[in-house]
Amino acid sequence: MDITRSSPAPLRVVAVPPEPEPVDLTALPEPADLTALSQPVDLTSLPEPADLTAPSQPAPDRPSTAAAVPEERRRGRPRDLLALVRPGQWVKNLAVVPLALLDTHPWGAADLLRTGWAVLGFTLASAVVYVVNDLADRERDRLHPVKRHRPIASGRVSPAVATALTGLLALALTGWAVAGPAWQWWPTALYLALSLAYSQGLKHVPLVDAFIVATGFVLRLLQGALLIGGRLSEWLALCVFSLCLMLSLGKRRHEMTAAGRAHRPALRGYTLAFLDHLVVLVAVLTAVSYVLYLRDDAALAGGTSFVILLSAPCAVFGLARYLQLLLVEEGGGNPVHVLFRDRATLVNAGLWAALVALALLTHPSG
Repeated sequence: MDITRSSPAPLRVVAVPPEPEPVDLTALPEPADLTALSQPVDLTSLPEPADLTAPSQPAPDRPSTAAAVPEERRRGRPRDLLALVRPGQWVKNLAVVPLALLDTHPWGAADLLRTGWAVLGFTLASAVVYVVNDLADRERDRLHPVKRHRPIASGRVSPAVATALTGLLALALTGWAVAGPAWQWWPTALYLALSLAYSQGLKHVPLVDAFIVATGFVLRLLQGALLIGGRLSEWLALCVFSLCLMLSLGKRRHEMTAAGRAHRPALRGYTLAFLDHLVVLVAVLTAVSYVLYLRDDAALAGGTSFVILLSAPCAVFGLARYLQLLLVEEGGGNPVHVLFRDRATLVNAGLWAALVALALLTHPSG
């Protein structure tokens, strides 16, 4: 029988008998095809024992890798605890609380110190909220492509350690309230109560979840106004509320596009089209309330129409840039990164701050 005609495929195995190439065991013919071979398979042509161990070479590395993980976690424990309280989010307190100074002119050293005290209180309160929220959401965070890397969700910080950290932060917050002016800490206490209710279930209610987050920023502003003894403008409060509501809704829109509705149950009450309409509506409300604040309530109002003329376009550009990042570039997952890392936003904010500073310096005090 002519082997080259009836079974051409095995020709590569028998064509070079002296030094055959190593046989790939996964590429051997099926048993039905082996019957067509006129000669048995030469076992001496199998790969050398050294070659058979090649696929299993990564195995010796596994014990060393497993041993390196606990060591890395031990080295990263302080860093993980710091990441748990999210220092990158503290800039929100620095950005919102001092806005109360806009209604107090001229500024004094006491006003600046009291504003710093308000920032410290809200920083401690927000740190408590972050840890409690991560404890409650650790199972859901493991399903999120980004949040699964958080310290508790990834297992780098145990729930027991996170609970102990919460107790320490709560103790420090209590000391802050006792050492400060009597009964002027209630906005921080109300923020803490709302945030804990949010973590325990209100975050699963569509719209309510975003409105609670925005209300927390108004309470920051109110805390700053109370401590410096200033009057809180209704237009400024509305502007801060609508701006933060827009950022909160934008974050939920980004989560829907990145991870779907499974991660956050409240997202089942939203659609992309609904969120797009809400974000644009709230952006318009933010721009209008800002202009009305400058015209009617700002401490620099009166003879400063040029400030409104020049700073209003900055405000509108900032809102338009955020909408562009959210709707066109599919960003918005982390509003802090969007607002403080985007070059166009930073340049625009610097120009706006320069205009406001100019108005404060040129406007006569009293």
